[in-house]
Amino acid sequence: MKNLLIIGAGRSATALINYTLEQARQHNFFITVADADIDLARQKVGDNPNGRAIWLDASKPNDRRDIINRHDVVVSLLPPQMHLEVAQDCISLGKHMVTASYVSKQVFRLGDEARQRALVFMNELGLDPGIDHMSAMQRIHQIKARGGKITAFYSYTGGLVAPESDDNPWHYKFSWNPRNVVLAGQGTAQFLEDGKLKYIPYRRLFRQYRLVNIPGMGEWEVYANRDSLLYREAYGLQDIKTMFRGTIRHKGFCDAWNALVRIGLTDATFPIVDSDKLTYHDLMEAFLGISQHTGSVKDRIAKLIETDPEGEIMQKLEWLGLFSKRRIKVKNATPALILENLLLEKWALQPNDKDMVIMQHVFEYEINRRKHKLTSTLTMKGSNGADTAMSRLVGLPLGIFVKLLLMDKISTTGVNIPTMPEVYEPVMQELEQYGVKFTEKEE
Repeated sequence: MKNLLIIGAGRSATALINYTLEQARQHNFFITVADADIDLARQKVGDNPNGRAIWLDASKPNDRRDIINRHDVVVSLLPPQMHLEVAQDCISLGKHMVTASYVSKQVFRLGDEARQRALVFMNELGLDPGIDHMSAMQRIHQIKARGGKITAFYSYTGGLVAPESDDNPWHYKFSWNPRNVVLAGQGTAQFLEDGKLKYIPYRRLFRQYRLVNIPGMGEWEVYANRDSLLYREAYGLQDIKTMFRGTIRHKGFCDAWNALVRIGLTDATFPIVDSDKLTYHDLMEAFLGISQHTGSVKDRIAKLIETDPEGEIMQKLEWLGLFSKRRIKVKNATPALILENLLLEKWALQPNDKDMVIMQHVFEYEINRRKHKLTSTLTMKGSNGADTAMSRLVGLPLGIFVKLLLMDKISTTGVNIPTMPEVYEPVMQELEQYGVKFTEKEE
């Protein structure tokens, strides 16, 4: 019997756990779900005879190593900064490891040692990154097989709220890690346009968005991901002229989020002393700094961010409760943590709400000097607040790959992302059975 360890039972784990437990009966696997919240882990496993839930504080090295040592494959759904410790344990204990997270430089450096030990360390195997890599590589290889030369590649993904559950002025609800949403884009976005390097620093990121058309769904905003250049070599597109990866949001979102950035509410670098003694109104007044202006805090904030006090942006800020006399409930918190806790309340996905994921790739290429454009689009809605499209699209690729790995059908060792046919062909083929199908338009 092969043993699989899943560390983490949070939002994105549901579909992965359900899938692997279902496969366990058929293929004689045993699944252990470990989490610091044992009740949550038990809830996810249920009474399945091929699974068990255990308590684990993953920050305790001895406990973590002891659990890892009893399994053949480890899926880490921990926060990204904890993957390195798990990866080092897997190297020393001779265990395969799979994550949905971006590969850090530190984990990447373990590649040679993983190969020497014939270990598979597959990363970026969720939605974005994950399905975006696999679906893009399928099309790239197909275009190249026809003799095509790709000149431009655009890739956009958004974890959104479905129209029927869209009932707030931001047109957004959380379907994945709220902290990642609050801190999204920090750093400098890099991409390639017409052969020239382009950089957008964080302070301008949510002002310099582009509009894209999603077939049958109208126009959406897209802001640039942090580093689109990372994937030129991985995708075999070293000579490409334009390469842009971005995040999809509803129209109006970026301008309002830019207001939060300009005020300082997404800053995670310093704690606000005794923040639990302040109201949100106090916090906003504090962020005005040295102010010569008279009038209400709301009017002065509008002046600070150069927007209409009665306009759409201020209406969104007011809806969040940022000008209310309500007390902040978090002690000595950073502005970003205060914002995160407020948004967790205001943007919560309710039990009967549906989320929605949109992914679109655009390939511009030439064959025999003739220009072509291929647009490939995926849309999927969740069933409810627990069975989300996000959970399915993060968890299912992980689960399918883990099944292949446990069945000894993966030969690619070392630290990798899923850009090779051995991985993307069977994973994408099985994903179609779960409704993960791209609609294509060729011009």
